Amino acid sequence: MFDSGVGGLSIAQCINQHLPNENLLYVADTLYAPYGEKSSEFIQQRVNEIAQWFIERKAKAIVVACNTATVNAIDQLRKNILIPVIGVEPAIKPAVNLSKNKKVAILVTKATAQNPRFLALVAQYSQNSDVIVQPCPGLVELIEQDKKNASECKLMLTGYLQPLLEKGVDTIVLGCTHYPLVKNLINEICGNSVVIMETALPVTEQLQRQLALHQLINTSNNLGTTSFYSSKCCATQQALFNHIWQRPLQLNSYP
Repeated sequence: MFDSGVGGLSIAQCINQHLPNENLLYVADTLYAPYGEKSSEFIQQRVNEIAQWFIERKAKAIVVACNTATVNAIDQLRKNILIPVIGVEPAIKPAVNLSKNKKVAILVTKATAQNPRFLALVAQYSQNSDVIVQPCPGLVELIEQDKKNASECKLMLTGYLQPLLEKGVDTIVLGCTHYPLVKNLINEICGNSVVIMETALPVTEQLQRQLALHQLINTSNNLGTTSFYSSKCCATQQALFNHIWQRPLQLNSYP
C-alpha cells in the first residue's frame, strides 16, 4: 500500500489488525508530498511507478491508501495491471444517510476538490442533502511535519471547521487518509454532536473481499511482516513513522 506520506498508515494499521497473517509493504512518497497540490498527470506518473515497484516485489494486491491518488489515478492503474487494486473513497453515501440535518461536509485536499471523478461521486450520493466540499490546503503539510498537536494546526482546522458548524453540518467525512491523524483535534473543535467518518475499515473489508475472491488470502498461521519505505528516508521521517505506528520500526529508502 502507498500514500503521498504517512496518512496511509491509518489504513495500514487497520489492515495489520484485521489481516495479521499478511505481509505488508508500505511506501510513503514523502519526497513529493502532498499530492494534493500536484497535477493529475504527475500523480498518475508516481502511482504507476510505485505500483510497478510493488509488482516487481511479487505483491498480490495494491491498496492506494490516498484519496487524492485514488480519484486521479486508480482507473488508469486498474487498466494497466492485473492484480486487484483497492482505492480509498470518502464515505459520502453513509454520511448522507446518517446526517439528521441533511448537511454533510467532506474535508479534502485541493486536488481532490477539483477532481471530476470525486465531484461526480458527490453529485451521485448527495440525494436531498447539502454536501459541502471543504478543501484544507496546508493541513497535510503540518501532519507530515509532525505538527498535528501544534497550535497552528488547531488554528488552521478551526478556520476550516467553524464555518461548517455555523451552517449546521452534523456529519463530517475525512476525505484524505492524513486527516484521521488529527481526528481527536477535529472532535475537540466540533464537539460530540458532530459525527466524524473515516474509511480505514471499509478499505480493509474491501481488501479482504478481493483477496478471498481471487483466492489470495494467506492461510498460514504465522504472523505477517510489515516493511516500511519512504522516498524521503531520514531521521525525521523515522521518528514520525515510529510516533504514528506507536512502536519502533525500520524505515527503508524507496526506491
